[in-house]
Amino acid sequence: MVTKKNLIFLGAPGAGKGTASSALTEREPLAHISTGDILRAEIKNGTELGKSAAVLMEKGGLVPDDLVAGMVKSRLRQPDCDNGFILDGFPRTVNQANLLDQALKEIGRKIDAVIYFEVDDEILLQRLTARISCGKCGRIYNKLFLPPKQENICDDCNTALFQRPDDSRETAEERLKVFYKNTQPLIDYYRERKLLTSITEIERDKMLAALFRELT
Repeated sequence: MVTKKNLIFLGAPGAGKGTASSALTEREPLAHISTGDILRAEIKNGTELGKSAAVLMEKGGLVPDDLVAGMVKSRLRQPDCDNGFILDGFPRTVNQANLLDQALKEIGRKIDAVIYFEVDDEILLQRLTARISCGKCGRIYNKLFLPPKQENICDDCNTALFQRPDDSRETAEERLKVFYKNTQPLIDYYRERKLLTSITEIERDKMLAALFRELT
């Protein structure tokens, strides 16, 4: 059993945070929390935070850090987080980390460990540029991990698949640049607090064993 149960998963897009979260939550009663899911839920439920975020997004603006932190705090108050949680995609910056610390203090909780998934850039780029989509039904595939049964043809509606412009190598490289720019200070932030554990690509393939060894 994992004894450190309030976790943050850090890693570049394509590093395998979602895969690791799914594997861990199948074994442990932890809530998997992503800011994207929280944002959609708050908007769908018509909460005050959701309404504020929706207005900003309709105007093409970014949701401010303090608003996202408020949503995260609200989510962490829910009963399914009582046994522990995995924060996936938040915080992304040191400012967000400080806001998270404040939010956790207000609800009487703390982060037990931060897991950083280290993956070679070339592997990340291969994963990020392998996504293909169906323009008719919207189903998403991955040429490496979730390919269609028939090459470049949707399983559901027999329509030709395509690659979105934002799945290009150029876009993927820019996403990684932004990630490293924002996240290196965050890695240092948690390392200084002795909360950070790094897992390499090889260890990620044995994620459960490596993670449980580090955290129990």
